[in-house]
Amino acid sequence: MTVIGLDDTDSRTRGMCTTYVANRVATRLRDDGANVERLLLVRLNPAVEFKTRGNAALAIHTDADPETAERVAREELDKAAEVDDPRTNPGLVVAPDAPETVPDAVANFARDALREILPVERATELADEAGYRHAGWKNSQGIVGALAAVGAWAAFDDWTYEHISYREPDRWGTDRHLDYDSLFDAADEQYPKAWDTVDRVEGEAVCVPHTPCPILYGIRGDDAEACRNLAGAVDSEPVHDSALFVTNQGTDAHLAPGELGSLAEDRAYRVAGTVATEPETRRGGHVFFELAEDADGDGKSPQSIRCAAFEPTKRFRDRVRALRENDRLTVCGEVSDGTLKLEKFAVRELDETELTTPICPDCERTMKSAGRNQGYRCRDCGTSAPGKVESPVARDLEIGWYEVPPCARRHVAKPLVRGGFDAPTHHER
Repeated sequence: MTVIGLDDTDSRTRGMCTTYVANRVATRLRDDGANVERLLLVRLNPAVEFKTRGNAALAIHTDADPETAERVAREELDKAAEVDDPRTNPGLVVAPDAPETVPDAVANFARDALREILPVERATELADEAGYRHAGWKNSQGIVGALAAVGAWAAFDDWTYEHISYREPDRWGTDRHLDYDSLFDAADEQYPKAWDTVDRVEGEAVCVPHTPCPILYGIRGDDAEACRNLAGAVDSEPVHDSALFVTNQGTDAHLAPGELGSLAEDRAYRVAGTVATEPETRRGGHVFFELAEDADGDGKSPQSIRCAAFEPTKRFRDRVRALRENDRLTVCGEVSDGTLKLEKFAVRELDETELTTPICPDCERTMKSAGRNQGYRCRDCGTSAPGKVESPVARDLEIGWYEVPPCARRHVAKPLVRGGFDAPTHHER
């Protein structure tokens, strides 16, 4: 077997898509008589600043010999990569290994690429040590993703699917034409086997990109046949080509367990804590609160981090606004500029009481203050109370997981509808 890793051929402004290049390589290999076992779409660390768009790398698993694989991949990269964009720096790695038998160091590199910022030098050195063919264009940054794509099959065990339909080349960069009623109807029919196709509440077709790339739409889910069927039910402009990718999208593979006080920048975590401040809505509609660890009685100030639900997360912000001090949470998201950008959170324990002025047990009227530090007294009955009392308070949240809506979901973030969470889920669709 041979594994071909590709990365960084697209441009935010000029178009192209590395999935398209990978599919072109696979088509060429099949035309030459080789078997292509699968196409792998691997989302890497979403916090990488210099990513072109979704930070995806691609792998092709084939029985073509390494020499043929490298030649075909180079030719397709040379033809398609948008190297005139200063942010586009393609990379290619060709490994004469079965996908599941790559060296442990390569599999570990793939895991790290989901959670860290890795230098090109580390990738090229590791590729040389493994005896892999590799090539880079311009500053060769794409070799990092290409090597990660080579190691991904051995590194991860949770995989989903994306069926991508491509536009006719002469339509690239023009408005896409779809019948959105047929798309929404098909999305309902295949849900939840296919997910994040549309956002019902926002009325948004999540699967349709807004860039000048070759993709018409990409259908994601846990069932390959459901993804194909959904794509086939959409009335649209002509589909030029299509391909099914096995992918780590929707798996939370980017999240690492973390502890408050030791969270690093540009990494994504799952971390527990207690709400330490009332959520505050600031200019632009962004919502912030502080999450702190519990005080341990040693006199030290508890560690904390600011958490944020930004305006693009839409109705998720109402979930965040419903939090109160002393609620216990598990939060998930990327740390950037000292702020954890929320992707989802779990309510572990709700503070369901509040301090209120006591009620007179005789006349059921609210007591009045008896003076500074003197408690409360009923002016009619003369009854007294030493201070405020705890009273139950209604909450708009329940125990369990809450998530951003599909229109705001990161590619690699796991939708709650996929299941496997450790508490009840309140999923969005």
